[in-house]
Amino acid sequence: MIADRSAPKLGLWTKLFYGFGSVGYGVKDVAFRSFLLLYYNQVIGIRADLVSFAILVALCVDAISDPIVGQWSDTVRTKWGRRHPFMFLSAIPAAGSLLFLFFPPEGMSEMQTFWYILVVGCCVRTFITFFEIPSSALAPELTSDYDQRTSIASFRYFFAYLGGVGMAFLTLLVFLAPTAEYPVGQLNPEGYRLFAIVGAAIMFAAILISSLGTLHRVKYFRMPPAREKIGPIRTLVQMKSTFAHKGFLAIVAFGVLKYTSVGMTSALNIYFGTYLWGLNSAQLAVLTIDSLTGAFLALFIAPWASRKIGKRNAAFGLAIIAVIFGSAPYVLRLTGHFFDNGDPLLVPALFAFSTVFQMCGVSSAVLTHAMVGDVVEESQLATGRRSEGLFYAANTLMQKSTSGIGVFAAGMLVAFVGIVPGMEPATIDPAIPRLLATVYVPTLIVLYIGGAGFLFAYRIDRTTHEASLAELEKRDRAAASNADDIPDPS
Repeated sequence: MIADRSAPKLGLWTKLFYGFGSVGYGVKDVAFRSFLLLYYNQVIGIRADLVSFAILVALCVDAISDPIVGQWSDTVRTKWGRRHPFMFLSAIPAAGSLLFLFFPPEGMSEMQTFWYILVVGCCVRTFITFFEIPSSALAPELTSDYDQRTSIASFRYFFAYLGGVGMAFLTLLVFLAPTAEYPVGQLNPEGYRLFAIVGAAIMFAAILISSLGTLHRVKYFRMPPAREKIGPIRTLVQMKSTFAHKGFLAIVAFGVLKYTSVGMTSALNIYFGTYLWGLNSAQLAVLTIDSLTGAFLALFIAPWASRKIGKRNAAFGLAIIAVIFGSAPYVLRLTGHFFDNGDPLLVPALFAFSTVFQMCGVSSAVLTHAMVGDVVEESQLATGRRSEGLFYAANTLMQKSTSGIGVFAAGMLVAFVGIVPGMEPATIDPAIPRLLATVYVPTLIVLYIGGAGFLFAYRIDRTTHEASLAELEKRDRAAASNADDIPDPS
């Protein structure tokens, strides 16, 4: 919350700096969701189920680091605020560990490579957590306005997609361009190394620029009273009572199912593009722009929908529309009503369907991210503790770990249908990618729609949010008045 009512209004530049930090997170995300499985499976030659399991374990390690960092940043008190020290310190180790992830030592066995992916992957996830969790927790401190929170969340998601999609586009179009030695550019190992070098540099810059660009707002933050030092048992008890908020549990339940499908979709997109649609790396690069286009449109759709029908209802409706458009190309192909491979209209059609899918999916995610900020005040009324870091840590953890489950599921599906390391698109049995699509579509529908149903347990709207803010202000005034009544010890 803002401490000083005379604080300048949250301007466009602050929103841009705040959101820009997510570029680094997007680079990390596209590495884990889109390239890591294909790189180690098809280029290095490690079994898909083994690689996906290493990724899953690395992601689930965040179950330890995320809440710890979130709780830690809630309790720290410095002249740079509660969040910025963590953000600044994360830049070098996060970027460095991403670089090492795509430079495995030569001559390792399959099991040694598995452990390398696992250990270095855990380092990447943990170090980026030291930026992402405190940075996410800045949102409720930057503004308490119901609609402004949706606005800054939309900037955050846009820049996350800009980082991920931008790196995916650059990698597929330039780094993985076909060569005489590698006519299928997606199998060129040098391209993945260039991805790591450029991605690490961008991650480093994004973290520093965002941290510096939001530092000036710290002087306007209301610093909560320092918490008493308690042992680990009482800490766990407090965390349990914080997470018992029904609205937050509804968001988590929706996110568990939705982000499982997101992880699965991201990992399978390059497989579908290569083996089902028969696309080259340049065409795949074009299709990555649909995500960025959708995220850009979400900058306007999410705040508009929030104002019109409220965050919860908008998040639910947009999730349903997203899954309809996301599954449509596969249903049309399986029923014989879609463009054939090589048809000049194939890529534009895929782009159009995916843009709507991404626009609605990202808008839904923006709204639920903003809903977490509204939970903070209602929880504070019940517990007396302001726990932005803990809430956003749990929310981010849910996204990471369930996306990891989705990547693991994708690896299992790839192995199940019979796509083996080094398989050439020109020689693959067409029935194999069709079988993959046959299993993928109903899974996507069940996860998205089933998750959206949980949102009806979320009860916070504009009226209840403003009532919570008014009650907190009332308590603050009462506390200040009581403090004035205490006689001076002298």
